[in-house]
Amino acid sequence: RSRQRPMRCCTSGGRTRWRSIAQLFLTETSRNLVRAFFLQDRLKALGGRPSKDLQRVHVIGAGVMGGDIAAWCALRGFDVTLQDRELRFIEPALARAREHFSKRLRDETGVATTLARLRADVAGNGVPQADVIIEAIYEDADAKRALYATLEPRMKPGALLATNTSSIRLERLAERLADPARLVGLHFFNPVAQMPLVEIVRGASTRDDAVATALGFARRIDKLPLPCRSAPGFVVNRVLMPYLQEAMLTLEEGVPGALIDGIAVDFGMPMGPIELADVVGLDVAEHVGAIIAQESGRAAPALPTLAKHLAAKELGRKTGRGFYEWRNGKAVKPDPGRARTPDDLADRLILALVNESVAVLREGTVEDADLLDAGVMFGTGFAPFRGGPIAYAKQRGP
Repeated sequence: RSRQRPMRCCTSGGRTRWRSIAQLFLTETSRNLVRAFFLQDRLKALGGRPSKDLQRVHVIGAGVMGGDIAAWCALRGFDVTLQDRELRFIEPALARAREHFSKRLRDETGVATTLARLRADVAGNGVPQADVIIEAIYEDADAKRALYATLEPRMKPGALLATNTSSIRLERLAERLADPARLVGLHFFNPVAQMPLVEIVRGASTRDDAVATALGFARRIDKLPLPCRSAPGFVVNRVLMPYLQEAMLTLEEGVPGALIDGIAVDFGMPMGPIELADVVGLDVAEHVGAIIAQESGRAAPALPTLAKHLAAKELGRKTGRGFYEWRNGKAVKPDPGRARTPDDLADRLILALVNESVAVLREGTVEDADLLDAGVMFGTGFAPFRGGPIAYAKQRGP
């Protein structure tokens, strides 16, 4: 290309037009988007050369997360067994998988072949043959430890034991394991098929080879691995929680949810925090928030409106009503009318997230600021054109 004659603009004022394009390349937005591209490449490289030896995955817990993790692994070529207490708990996950495969593959032969790789396994017969076992049951340390006690004696040597916990420290989960060094966190995000990031969580006892296997596995299933240390909420949930709580506090002050969400979307977030809480599930958001608050020694804020919805079993999208009413999978947001948006609302929301990101970096939960920015961008959707929370803090100034 260097030998080719340079392109010229044939319209009048061509020189001005080329200068304008050059200026676009040098804007803060352009630099941040290029930076996001290279950060994505860095996360991909962390997976190393994916191991071909991993072939079988066993997932325990057929809820939304576990079922969708199992379906994604089958879609990416793994032989997957999905376990839960009864077949009736697994069948909805298989139905979702069939629908997902049909949309992605658009070929009945391909759909049938992929579905054949995903099997219900109430008895857990897939455990002894599995190369990777992913626990995706509810967030309760005692329940997880009890499950590991039955799993560990049946696992083959060298198999990876992974937990999809979103907030519990791995050190607590590994307390009764005969070999705690094989336990690693594989924290997926909802919806599994759309969110590119997986947090690879290392506990105090986790072996290097277990982390390396988890990183390689994440790349085999076409996810971006973010290595991090075991800590309350790890990275993504830790920085999201103050952001969500600040939004709910603003809601308590009488600011309509639609205005709060609009401010966040205007900043560049893919959806607002009130809608996000409904999508995650208000029960999940409350439970994870309580765990992070307890683990970090902080008091969770009083949120009467959240408590009212929880008491009424209005848990968000999954029940059809939460902070919003949900119809056909979409939030119905009431017209805020003439309600006034506080001038400082964007800062109240975003700087809560940014400040927590700085704390996570200072505590060494991730290796450096670039990895933290990458994790928050690809794990929360934090506006890539702003470069991530640390880059944004530097741009704004202390």
